[in-house]
Amino acid sequence: MSAQHKIGSGFGHDSTADDVLAGIDLAGKLAIVTGGYSGLGLETTKALAKAGAHVVVPARRPEAAREALGDLAEVEDLDLGSQESVEAFAERFLASGRSVDIVIDNAGIMASPETRVGPGWEAQFATNHLGHFALVNRLWPAVAAGGGGRVVSVSSAGHRRSDIRWDDLEFRLGYDKWEAYGQAKTANVLFAVQLDALGKDSGVRAFALHPGGILTPLQRHLEKQEMVDFGWIDEDGNELNPAFKSPAQGAATQVWAATSPQLDGLGGVFLEDCEVAEVSADDAPGVRPYAIDPASAERLWTVSAQLTGVNAFG
Repeated sequence: MSAQHKIGSGFGHDSTADDVLAGIDLAGKLAIVTGGYSGLGLETTKALAKAGAHVVVPARRPEAAREALGDLAEVEDLDLGSQESVEAFAERFLASGRSVDIVIDNAGIMASPETRVGPGWEAQFATNHLGHFALVNRLWPAVAAGGGGRVVSVSSAGHRRSDIRWDDLEFRLGYDKWEAYGQAKTANVLFAVQLDALGKDSGVRAFALHPGGILTPLQRHLEKQEMVDFGWIDEDGNELNPAFKSPAQGAATQVWAATSPQLDGLGGVFLEDCEVAEVSADDAPGVRPYAIDPASAERLWTVSAQLTGVNAFG
């Protein structure tokens, strides 16, 4: 029987990161939050630190991260689009001898112009998925050391835009920025499905999620008119969509995934609005069946390991 069903968390669309952390003491816990210095990442870092966690923020712009965070978190240099940078960060961290209780794969890019990184990989797939895939695999000794860690893969409702394009992962046959984003977000879900299957015997569980619609720096690649046409903002830049969340509300589901005792014994499931989502095959909220398919998850893991040369379970 699938665990992909609501559990009655008592939280919802309007819950904030502080709400879901009420009564939870994270003193002595270490959390890694990629991109934890702007948008949802910043709210996530603030909430975890407030609850007592030591937060490490790997950042592509470490100077900006230090300015945004002050002494709230430990900032490290990391460019998820560079496998060399991922390896260097992981080696530095492992050398510190610390274990990791929480990894939140929060950083990402959305609907960017066609860009190639590394050996010519499409940038959204490479950054949002392959960067985090390599990061977690390289950090695995520290993640597994505590015996009760959680890895949280921040996906999106955007996963509904595309399954994995097995015959053209890199969009060599024509680029569509939204389809590329959709594939990357589906990959984020499948990553959590397979990581949970591989890691649960070590006590590590993995979750993927849709944080909700939120206006953050993630929209940096979109033209204003595009957001007006979507009904997100008006011509003056004012937010229009009543379903949109504040950043504190948007950070809630990933913080809940990382810390809530309500999820003990669960893993490999997709979350939204601080709740386990239902499977949906139409335009309704929920997760598409292809994004949680175990066979696809295993296949993507194999492909990702071949591309990156990294596999903690190989």
